[in-house]
Amino acid sequence: MIIDTHCHLADAKFRDDVEAVIDRASYAGVAQIISVGAIGPIENDRLTVEIAERHENIFAAVGVHPHDAKDCTADRIAQLRDLAASKKVVAIGESGLDFHYMHSPPDAQEASLRAHLALAAELDLPIVIHCRDAERRLIEIVRETGIPPRTGVIHCFTGDSDAAREFLALGFCISFSGIITFKNSAPIREAASIVPDDRVMVETDSPYLAPEPYRGKRNEPAYVTRTLEMLCNLRRVDATILGAQVIANAARVFALPPREGT
Repeated sequence: MIIDTHCHLADAKFRDDVEAVIDRASYAGVAQIISVGAIGPIENDRLTVEIAERHENIFAAVGVHPHDAKDCTADRIAQLRDLAASKKVVAIGESGLDFHYMHSPPDAQEASLRAHLALAAELDLPIVIHCRDAERRLIEIVRETGIPPRTGVIHCFTGDSDAAREFLALGFCISFSGIITFKNSAPIREAASIVPDDRVMVETDSPYLAPEPYRGKRNEPAYVTRTLEMLCNLRRVDATILGAQVIANAARVFALPPREGT
């Protein structure tokens, strides 16, 4: 059994078959799913919460992606606060910094990140962080602002071992996606081997970043087993053991209830 700690079930790519996607994940042994809104307008967050509320073992995170940080107004934060009143919302995010694509100006990304950190602390929720080519600045901001008491996770980690150590020192868990199955991901795989057992997570980030051998196709939560398999090989541990550890880590950080049927 495993948990997909980060996917986007409200994405338009799942619009026609989201229930079938969820069924396939369950059949593959995915016991729980955390679906993240954040991308695009607030309606995406609302749909994410609606999907979570229809399914016992699906939970939600709400936020504003750094690509859309230019739209992160005080009103948008207020709307996220309202959505987070749902018992199925277990995190704020994803927020963070993306200095690779720069779809929003750096100042807007930084202001949005600070607002999300403050909201997570206010609501006593963990934060989900997106970071691309911005590790140094993100670390500076978290040190200045403070990590929320419930901590958080660096999702879809793409840094190296040094960055991993700094994020760990701040109190974050680190989540690995299908990228670790790609041939050119040696630094990420090296980092994946040093994260302590009680701080590691896995995810799909679906419908994006499908792992090998599905690369180039639509990703979905069922494929998190491929990432778990690679992570087990890197860490030289049995999949049953690591799968249980990741579930326990997610339950601790996101305050998830016991899995259905346990």
